[in-house]
Amino acid sequence: MARAQLRRNELASALRVDSRPAPGHDAAVMRLLVVEDDKKIASFVVNGLKQSGYAVDHSADGESALILAENTPYDAAIVDLMLPKLDGLSLIQRLRAQGQRLPVLILSAKASVDDRVKGLQAGSDDYLTKPFAFSELLARVQALIRRSTQAAEPTKLTVGDLTLDLLTREVTRGTERIELQPREFALLEYLMRNAGRTVTKTMVLEHVWDYSFDPQTNVVDVLVHRLRAKVDPDKTRLHTIRGVGYALRAP
Repeated sequence: MARAQLRRNELASALRVDSRPAPGHDAAVMRLLVVEDDKKIASFVVNGLKQSGYAVDHSADGESALILAENTPYDAAIVDLMLPKLDGLSLIQRLRAQGQRLPVLILSAKASVDDRVKGLQAGSDDYLTKPFAFSELLARVQALIRRSTQAAEPTKLTVGDLTLDLLTREVTRGTERIELQPREFALLEYLMRNAGRTVTKTMVLEHVWDYSFDPQTNVVDVLVHRLRAKVDPDKTRLHTIRGVGYALRAP
């Protein structure tokens, strides 16, 4: 038994390849497991999570994912259902049978009510269907982690001298109160929740408008211009990263 466990530990170590978050983030971050056999989707999800500051391990089949989950203290897992070697439902059921309380989000093309019910009954904590917006995936993962760690949702966001109150919906810069329209408020909240990180135009479109506009549209540029005029008249906080997106930083 000891030799078998040692072998599983060695396999788990070998599977954890380049799981570090993108440069510029704290190394002491939460670790996620992505179980997805579609290379394009896996790359999209893994890279997006790393850019959001998480350490990420990836597995393309259920068996290797089981080994990783048994030997690594993950904060959450994102699991496809149609996997080689061991399907997603069986993977979740085995983890739950072992007493694992790892938060699991199912990410699947199976969109029927019956499929979602089966996924939740198997022990998953949430279910998101493909195609999906990365911003929603990220929000759901963050919610799972908050619930599992019983971390309280902040009521105020602060970046430098900017403060946004999520309860009263008041925005201040220093002692000055700033009046924002609903979409301006939503954009500022999104930027403040991602302070110091660059968010792309597509990410803003998905979050603020909640559906996909043509990425070539200038509605984001117009909204950013309006918001900057109100919260950053000296142009030291809200930065345009040319060809990439926008970033809110303390002056």
